[in-house]
Amino acid sequence: MRVRLLSSAAALLGIAGAVGMSQTVAPSGGGAVDAHLSFAAATIKPHNPDDPCRGCSGFDAEGDRMKIRNKSASSIMQVAYAINPRQIVGAPDWFYNESFDIMGTMDTPGEPTRAQYQAMLQNLLADRFGLRFHHDTRDLAVYAVEIAKGGPKIKTAGPEEKTSGDDMRNGQDQKISLTSASVKDFAERMQFFVDRPVVDQTGLAGKYDFSLHYTVDETRTADPNAPPGLFTAIQEQLGLKLVPVKAPADVFVVDGVEQPSAD
Repeated sequence: MRVRLLSSAAALLGIAGAVGMSQTVAPSGGGAVDAHLSFAAATIKPHNPDDPCRGCSGFDAEGDRMKIRNKSASSIMQVAYAINPRQIVGAPDWFYNESFDIMGTMDTPGEPTRAQYQAMLQNLLADRFGLRFHHDTRDLAVYAVEIAKGGPKIKTAGPEEKTSGDDMRNGQDQKISLTSASVKDFAERMQFFVDRPVVDQTGLAGKYDFSLHYTVDETRTADPNAPPGLFTAIQEQLGLKLVPVKAPADVFVVDGVEQPSAD
């Protein structure tokens, strides 16, 4: 299976047909989460600013190979740990501003799941970028997922359903689906589409099926029948809402990181 991952880091979370939604998090101190899920070989080069495909960037995964094009170390970390950029604290400027091209081949046969890809990226950051960090909790501007007036409209997942997710974008038309996922999983996914971390404050337990269809930028579509914007769609289609608040959130405090040598 080939997964074409354009500029949206969220697309990586949809890898494989049936993927566990639980976040893979390294232990305090930034250690690698699984020493057996690494790249057998990885070539890292600074992105050429004169690349004829200006603006081309993203993740492209096929089988045991992954290509990362024109992405910062910060962007890779966001995918590796399923976090919002505001949750990365103390990194140097180059971590956010300098882009890299990476070609990697995994060291284990077979097609990895989303969680395994994340583990490989975590190991890549630790081994090749020397990334070390610790966790802290700080008050941040976040979006809280709350129950909208009228109650939730999400369907309770069936007992036989496997956890999976998919994102599809065509121009300004965006569709997001999650099967047999918790509201926390939904919050984790949504923070790739908004400018703040997202936390679950619904109090809802269990697994649900989420189906969301919205217009990315309503000012850039002339279709009178286009779906609503993200915040309206969440309320109308899911019976939930994103509320801007300040709340304690997990942050990754960078203790050390080094620019990788070109190879």
